[in-house]
Amino acid sequence: MSTPGTVDAHQHYWDPARGDYGWLRPDMTVLYRAYGPADLAPLRASCGVARTVVVQAAPSVEETRWLLDLARHAPSIAGVVGWVPLDDPAAGTLIAELAREPKLRGVRPMLQDLPDDDWIANADTASAVDALIAHDLAFDALVFTRHANALATFLARHPMLRVVIDHGAKPPIAAGGESGFAAWSRAIGRFAQFPQVHCKLSGLATESAPGWDDATLAPWVARLLAAFGAKRLMWGSDWPVLNLNGDYRRWHASAQRLLAGLSEDERAAVFGGNAAAFYRLRPDSAG
Repeated sequence: MSTPGTVDAHQHYWDPARGDYGWLRPDMTVLYRAYGPADLAPLRASCGVARTVVVQAAPSVEETRWLLDLARHAPSIAGVVGWVPLDDPAAGTLIAELAREPKLRGVRPMLQDLPDDDWIANADTASAVDALIAHDLAFDALVFTRHANALATFLARHPMLRVVIDHGAKPPIAAGGESGFAAWSRAIGRFAQFPQVHCKLSGLATESAPGWDDATLAPWVARLLAAFGAKRLMWGSDWPVLNLNGDYRRWHASAQRLLAGLSEDERAAVFGGNAAAFYRLRPDSAG
């Protein structure tokens, strides 16, 4: 049974027929189909997850409007993280317009897909960031270790902007090796030094080799917990991308076991309370 305090801080809905998911190809047989709230409902219920934050999967304002329309009819969607062209001179006006929708809770540029790893440090995003802060919206950072310098520059420039690192900065779990872990760990440490930054405990299964288990993920989860603490870490499924190398129940159960050493209040924070506070989720959007 789900409880109002439980939140999946990161999942997606999409429909390939919409045509603006450049990364989603027909050969991705597990993912190349429509996914909506009815598909996730039984999985949420089996894990006791009441509400979710739906995150953009296409770099288009049209998809953001589609997600917001979906959210109007799906009480389980507590918030939407959309997309806007942050370096567009009119971005501030667009953000103000979209912010009229009460379930818009943040935006995400798809930094991992941009050809310039330093874009977020060099692009003129000041007016967009000012609008995000003015409308109390958050910023999702979809990054790898290689983005650490650029993102740190951006974070230092905007101390009033609430930022969350998606998927633990996508650690190189499958590659293994001490050097990869060390470089990623340093990046995580840099991000955690900024008090406005949170981190999502999500996406780790996707970054693992097939056959992952609790032991595979344990050192990476431990590092995230050590850096951000239970007050700045939030669990997310990354469903349905998760289906590439796992499933909803398996990842939820693994995360529960890996965080079993936390207090009951700390686990409640990671599995819902932190996401609700960070994204300013309204308590009346349970379902």
